[in-house]
Amino acid sequence: MQRAATTSTIDERVPAGIEQAVSRVITAMRENLGETLTIDDMARAAMYSKFHFSRAFQRVTGVSPGRFLSAMRLQEAKRLLVTTSLSVTEISHRVGYSSVGTFGSRFCSTVGVSPTTYRRLGGYCSKIVTDDRRPVRVDHTVTLRGTVHSSSPEYESSVFIGLFREPIPQGRPLRCAVLDAPGAFELADVPQGTWYVLAQSVMTDPAEQTDGGQDGQVSVGSHGPITVRPGQPIHTVDIALRPLRQLDPPVLMALLDARTPR
Repeated sequence: MQRAATTSTIDERVPAGIEQAVSRVITAMRENLGETLTIDDMARAAMYSKFHFSRAFQRVTGVSPGRFLSAMRLQEAKRLLVTTSLSVTEISHRVGYSSVGTFGSRFCSTVGVSPTTYRRLGGYCSKIVTDDRRPVRVDHTVTLRGTVHSSSPEYESSVFIGLFREPIPQGRPLRCAVLDAPGAFELADVPQGTWYVLAQSVMTDPAEQTDGGQDGQVSVGSHGPITVRPGQPIHTVDIALRPLRQLDPPVLMALLDARTPR
């Protein structure tokens, strides 16, 4: 049996001052999504040197400042697609892309569908397609098991669990599972390598739910990096769902439509 060595994605012992500095930068990003924002600009917003800023930002968020900014731009594009009648070209310019072709390609590869399809679906997909582009030798794989926990399970709809190469839930997952509610899960045929297990759901209080049942706060959880190596038995992966915070990388995948029978 093989072991998936596990650690936490983000250092939970980050001093409050560093989190506050990173929060200032994320606010600056959000206010300037259509503008050029360099690492020097971000470091000044954090009041850090450029060298220390990049390290602090990755320590807090799990990703580089550039990757976080790119994710925020696409997150805003997702919002504009489902809440406005702006054209795809107008939206691409609003979020900092000079080429609508580059925007469309980046959106499709990270969200999983094209901007026009995302708009037509209202931001939700009926199913999640896995990434099967690379063949995997079954005799070199393991089964990864775990449990998703929630402090408010009565408000959670279906839970999506995906295996990704990076700590941002984007594009097609290598493996995935969908639960009707928080609980045990299993991901089969996980190949050797380093992976991140990411979970997401939508917390919906019945007292605040609209007729469509789609309003609610996205909750997320993660575990990783997980390194699968030969000759090591598997650990059980425990993931705690919590509301998405400003310091978390944006969820770029189209959310799974909880109303659709699976």
